[in-house]
Amino acid sequence: MSDSARSGAAPAAPEAVRHSAETRQALELLDAAVGAMGGEMRAGQHEMVRQVSEAIRSGDHLLVQAGTGTGKSLAYLVPLIVHAMESDRPSVVSTATLALQAQIVGRDLPRLLDAVLPALARPVDVALLKGRSNYVCVHKTGGGFPEEDAPDALFSMGEDATPHPSPASSAAGVGGPASALGREVVRLREWADETTTGDRDDLVPGVSDRAWRQVSVSSMECLGAARCPVAQECFSEKARAAAADADIIITNHAMLAISAFEGLAVLPEYDVVVIDEAHELHDRVTGAVSGQLSASMVAAAATALRRHASITTGALDTAAAAFEAASESVPTGLLAGALPDDLEQALAQVRDAARAALSDTKTDSKSEADADGGRQVARSRVTLVFDLAERILAAGDLNEVVWASRASAFTPGSGYAQPDESAPATLNVAPLSVAARLREGLFEDHTVILTSATLAIGSEFGPVAGSLGLSGAGAPAWTGVDVGSPFDYPRQGVLYVAKDLPKPERGTSEAQLEELLTLLKASRGGALGLFSSKRAAEEAAEALRPKVDFEILCQGESSLSALVTQFADEPDTCLFGTMSLWQGVDVPGSSCRLVIIDRIPFPRPDDPLMTARTRAVARSGGNGFMSVSATHAAVRLAQGAGRLIRATGDKGVVAVLDSRLATARYGGFLRAALPPFWATTDRATVTGILDRLSAR
Repeated sequence: MSDSARSGAAPAAPEAVRHSAETRQALELLDAAVGAMGGEMRAGQHEMVRQVSEAIRSGDHLLVQAGTGTGKSLAYLVPLIVHAMESDRPSVVSTATLALQAQIVGRDLPRLLDAVLPALARPVDVALLKGRSNYVCVHKTGGGFPEEDAPDALFSMGEDATPHPSPASSAAGVGGPASALGREVVRLREWADETTTGDRDDLVPGVSDRAWRQVSVSSMECLGAARCPVAQECFSEKARAAAADADIIITNHAMLAISAFEGLAVLPEYDVVVIDEAHELHDRVTGAVSGQLSASMVAAAATALRRHASITTGALDTAAAAFEAASESVPTGLLAGALPDDLEQALAQVRDAARAALSDTKTDSKSEADADGGRQVARSRVTLVFDLAERILAAGDLNEVVWASRASAFTPGSGYAQPDESAPATLNVAPLSVAARLREGLFEDHTVILTSATLAIGSEFGPVAGSLGLSGAGAPAWTGVDVGSPFDYPRQGVLYVAKDLPKPERGTSEAQLEELLTLLKASRGGALGLFSSKRAAEEAAEALRPKVDFEILCQGESSLSALVTQFADEPDTCLFGTMSLWQGVDVPGSSCRLVIIDRIPFPRPDDPLMTARTRAVARSGGNGFMSVSATHAAVRLAQGAGRLIRATGDKGVVAVLDSRLATARYGGFLRAALPPFWATTDRATVTGILDRLSAR
C-alpha cells in the first residue's frame, strides 16, 4: 500500500498507467528469468518490478518495502537491465553489507543475466566498485611507500597497522615468516603478483586487517593516477575505469556518502540508484562522514613529517602538547554549546600548525618528491588533522555535533574497566542530520529507489523518509509501497512478550535469565539470542550452559560465519550474540525456531549523537524520543524479529524479554514495525507451542 500523503508521498499511479512499454518488458523478462531458474511466480515480486520500472520511467523516488522471501534483488535488477538497454549512463546498486554485495555479484546477477541474455539486444556489463583501501596497492607492494610505525594505526580507521616489508627485505621484517602476521604478509605478496582484480574479497582464505594494511593505502595516502608511477597497473583505477564503462555498478553506502557529502568523483555519473538494505543508509552515511581527532594523532602526524618530509615540526609538536593538556580536562560526553576556551585555543593552534606544515611540504607537481609515497603518507596525516581541527572549530556553524570519548581499558581475566576520566580525550564530530546533504547530493540529480524488508513502521514510511531528507519544505516527490511477503506470519510465527518481567535494568537480571531458561528448555534449543550488549550475551551463555543439555555458542568464540554455520547445521544448538546477528543471520528451517530479544534496542541513553538529535527535534517542537530513539528501536526490532521466518515452511516464536513492549505507551508503535505474528503474553501458551515445535 502507498504511504499517506501527509508523509510527503505521492499516490501510486493507477493500474492502467503502470503498464508502460518498459514495465511490460521488465515483467516479461522477470517471467523468463524465473522460469529459466526454476522459480515460481511471486505476486510481491511482480508488483515490485512494476513499481521500480515506473519510478525509473517517471524519475520519481520510490521507497519499497519488500518482506523476506519476496525476491527483491531480482525485482530491481530486472528493471535496471531494461533501463541499461536505453540509457547512456550507468545505474548503481548500493548495499550496506559485503555479504549482500557478494550475493548480488556472485550469484544473483550472473544467474539472472544468463537467463535473460537471449531476450536482450546486447550483453549487460556489470562492475563492482569499492573504496581504494579494498584493493592491493601495486606501488606499495613494489616499495613505493616506506615502513610505518605503529602510531600510524591511528589513521587507519581502526585497523591495527604494523610495518610492511620493503621489497629488498625478507618477510622476517614483519615478525618473521614463522609468525602468523609474517605468513599472512608473505602470502599477500605472492597473491598480489597473481591476482587480476586486487580485490581483498577475492583472497581466500582472507587475512587480518593488520596484514592487509601492509599492501593497501587509503584514499588520502594514494598518490593519485596523475602522479603514481604505476598508475597503469593500479587495481583501484582499473575498477573505476570498468565502472565508467559499465551498465550496472555494484557499490556500498559509504561510497554513496562520500559522493553525496564530499562531492568527490568516486562514482561515475549515474542516473538511477537502487539502495538495498536502505534501513541502514542513515547510520552508514553518518559513520562514513564522522571523524575523530586526538593528541596522539597530531603527534603521529608530526612524526611522519620528520621521517618522510625532513622538516622541523616544532609548531605541530607544541600544538599536540597543548591539545593533550586541554583534552585532559574535557568531560566525557556531549560538548553542547561553545567549546571550552583552552580547548578551542589548542585546536586553533593545531589547525594553524598543520596548515603551515602542509604549505612547507608542498612540491612542484613535476618534481620527483611529488611521487614519494612516504611524503604523501605524511601529508595525508597532516591533512586529516587540519581538516578535523577546522571542522570541530566550525561545528556550531556547520550544524555538527562534537563529543569527547575515552577508551575503556581491558584486562585479561578482569574484563573491561571504566575509562580513566583524567586521560586525554578523543574528540568526535558528526553531522547533526544527514537529511539535507542527502537531499542535495543524492536525491536532487538522481532517481533513487530505496528498498528493505524494514522501511515502514506499520504502514508509515514517513519516519525513515524524513531521516533521509524526503520531508519538509522543498522535499522531492516520492512514493512509498509495501509489496508484502509470501509468508503467512500469523500462522507461521508467534510473538511472545514477557509482560510480567520487571523493566530491564543494566545487565541481565535473574528474572530474565529464569524466563530465558524456561523458553530454552521448552524449545529444547534451536534458539538465536539477540542481546543488547556483548557482556549481556556472554553472561547469559555462562549462566545457562550448566543448566541445559544442548550447546550454547556465543559470538566472539569463533568467526561469525563459523558460528552461524554450526548453528544452522545442529538443530538443537543455540547462538547468542549482539548487533551483527540482528541482521546477518539467514537460517531457514528448525535450527532457528526461537528468536529471543533481551530488550528493546533503544540507543544508549548516553549516546551523544542520539542525545543531540533528540534535543534538536524537541527544540523544533517535535517528540524527540519518538522521532529518534523509538524509530531507531522499531527498525532494529523488526530486523531482529525478521530472523525467525526465512522460508515458507518455517515456524517459530519471537520472544521479547522486555515488558515495555506490552505495557509502555510507545509499545504499539514498536509492535507496528514487526511482522504480523500471532501474539501472546501468556508464558504457558508459548511454552506449549515451543514444546510442540521441538517435537516436529
